[in-house]
Amino acid sequence: MPFVTTLTFTSGDRHRLEDIVTEIKQSAEQKGVELKGPHPKQPQELRIPQSKSLGPSGGRFESWNHSVYTRTIEIVGYEEFARTVTQRTFPDAIHVEAGVEQRTQIGSGS
Repeated sequence: MPFVTTLTFTSGDRHRLEDIVTEIKQSAEQKGVELKGPHPKQPQELRIPQSKSLGPSGGRFESWNHSVYTRTIEIVGYEEFARTVTQRTFPDAIHVEAGVEQRTQIGSGS
């Protein structure tokens, strides 16, 4: 039963996010690692209110709009490669979450 490592990358910097994900994908291809993705999600649009002062009656500036981009990669098996990717240092603009799941193969009877 293979282990599947799911990596979720999020960032407000779409270009840096794409560079990181592309670099991981190319590294996987060079090493013959089975990798699924990257799977993009719809960008999350955030609106952040901005106060003109710290007091309650200070008024507000126009809200700041910010997009958050997400890409998901699945590494099937290849635990050493998955460990190497999760242990590397990523730029501050990139947030990484990792999850590991053991999947039963179809028709294995388990």
